[in-house]
Amino acid sequence: MNALTLPDIANQSARQALPLDWVGMRGIALPVLLEGQRLSAKVDAGVSLDDGEARGIHMSRLYLALDTLEQRSLSPALLREILKRFLASHQGLSDCAYLNIHTELLLKRPALISPVAGWKSYPATISASLKQRMFHVELKVEVPYSSTCPCSAALARQLIQQQFVDDFANKSLQHAEVLAWLGSTKGIVATPHSQRSYAQLHLHLDDFIDELPLTAIINDAETALGTAVQTAVKRPDEQAFALANGQNLMFCEDAARRLNLALQRTPGINRFHIRVIHVESLHAHDAVAESSWQREQP
Repeated sequence: MNALTLPDIANQSARQALPLDWVGMRGIALPVLLEGQRLSAKVDAGVSLDDGEARGIHMSRLYLALDTLEQRSLSPALLREILKRFLASHQGLSDCAYLNIHTELLLKRPALISPVAGWKSYPATISASLKQRMFHVELKVEVPYSSTCPCSAALARQLIQQQFVDDFANKSLQHAEVLAWLGSTKGIVATPHSQRSYAQLHLHLDDFIDELPLTAIINDAETALGTAVQTAVKRPDEQAFALANGQNLMFCEDAARRLNLALQRTPGINRFHIRVIHVESLHAHDAVAESSWQREQP
């Protein structure tokens, strides 16, 4: 059969005339360039189908427009260019275009004290839309950290105090005896519980921003939390991490407030939603707190 005679079912009229909000593909496997790294990604590409009489869209045109993601570093300008291609290839059919890129940013992190380092991955989604010429970019990123319960720490300290009373009541003490007691399992009879925790950040970027500030956002979040999970460590690093947790007790409510205040100061963000999840080691359920912010319009 001659290629010119191949049927194009998408150009046929719809049996039921009705516009659709989103039509496209999800989970397209592609490499992307982000902050100098070539990363594996899954991409969602779609457009609205505003012509209710049209049977469907031309999905192959969306797919082919994604080729640029392999060749150029991700930026708001590149995302906008691809969305414009989506609409240009669907002129008369679509007024809105959408693009979601799901990947994991890899950052090499140094240990707290020793000269070792290791890689951490941060699940991230970059979403862009072009609706009636209005361009918009959002970022989602998950940041893991450690959290130690203030209540549990207070209860542990009380048990240690009681053990001290039980062992040394009405006794004359020497410095060496107390020091030995503090270094023994008999003395430190209880420890507070801590858990791996997650900050899920959903951020709306300013329209004029030139770059995707993922690393800056992650750095600001980890600085605010104070106890980012580690990669390669030696014993001095593990001890320093224990010290950081002991001096940085926090409920999920504390973590959410810290992140809120820190992200308000991060350039390029005009609003955000935060969810922190403390995956409890005491309970069979999680502790969760959420917080939002939006910059006031001048």
